[in-house]
Amino acid sequence: MKITTSLIKADIGGLAGHVVVPPKLEEFARDKLKQAKETGLIIDFYVYHAGDDLQLFMTHTRGENDPEIHKLAWEIFVEATEKISKPLKLYGAGQDLLKEAFSGNIRGMGPGVAEMEFEERKSEPVLIFSADKTEPGAWNYVLYKVFADPFNTAGLVIDPAMHSGFVFEVYDVYEHKGVKISTPEESYDLLALIGTTGRYVIKRVYRKSDGEIAAVSSATRLSLIAGRYVGKDDPVLIVRTQHGLPATGEVLEAFAFPHLVAGWMRGSHTGPLMPVSLRDAKCTRFDGPPRVVGLGFNIHEGRLEGPVDLFDDPAFDETRRQAQIVADYMRRHGPFMPHRLGMEEMEYTSLPIVLEKLKSRFVPVEAE
Repeated sequence: MKITTSLIKADIGGLAGHVVVPPKLEEFARDKLKQAKETGLIIDFYVYHAGDDLQLFMTHTRGENDPEIHKLAWEIFVEATEKISKPLKLYGAGQDLLKEAFSGNIRGMGPGVAEMEFEERKSEPVLIFSADKTEPGAWNYVLYKVFADPFNTAGLVIDPAMHSGFVFEVYDVYEHKGVKISTPEESYDLLALIGTTGRYVIKRVYRKSDGEIAAVSSATRLSLIAGRYVGKDDPVLIVRTQHGLPATGEVLEAFAFPHLVAGWMRGSHTGPLMPVSLRDAKCTRFDGPPRVVGLGFNIHEGRLEGPVDLFDDPAFDETRRQAQIVADYMRRHGPFMPHRLGMEEMEYTSLPIVLEKLKSRFVPVEAE
């Protein structure tokens, strides 16, 4: 049975600033998706939040980029903004809704989207991840570790179904182009690109032996759509596991190191990506630090069994401790790099205004 999983998120209003999604927004979304389930538009759903981003996870049989599924999500975001976020004066009400009218596909309209269509296996474990206060390139490190690093993923060495490697589809989000790179033989080429996380983003990962889809991420850069700073992108990710794909534990192992990502306060700072449970999915200190939640499901005929709150585990306590130490270290830099992002990432902030104001005061100097 071919099933489509659609994970669609948007920041449509935060409680007490950019901290958390208020329960009323989640309740509204659940009611709307329950109605869609009763009409047969979707098979099942799960609503949750990561920081101030409302997350809609849906299963259906309509394939990727289906206008009705995307319209459903768009109308939930718009209606919830008008009926709840604006009357309650939530912060950033409707922030991610960059277009006025739905045009048949939610991509490019502000909300983040990750979708995956596949034939259900005998057992179908699926993991979903949602990050807050960071950019789509935050998944690059994780996806490389999971699907290309044998020190992280033992199955690359000992599982015959994985031994031939994986193919990574990488997007250039500035040029709107994509390239497929095969590992392990092109690993260095892949790393040459994806280390530039602000430009090159891993969109999909396929098993090389048969082309089976293994992972898909959102790759939206909000500032490139809007032409101004409108908040960080807060990406989402879907990963299938087991049966010739990385084990659940191998996927989670990649999150055990709190690697540095771009985002944090005002989308303009570098900080550690901290894995947290759903109950801790709120960004507080300096609007952060950037954090990620993970949920695990089993899918059977499109129905969701779960979730397991994957990071609600003392096994990640040390990771969180390290993240807090790194957060302390980075914060002490204040407005200096490398805590503050480089010039190319600051072009949608006040920096261009400052440079324009000072333009006439710059005078030639002799090179030293």
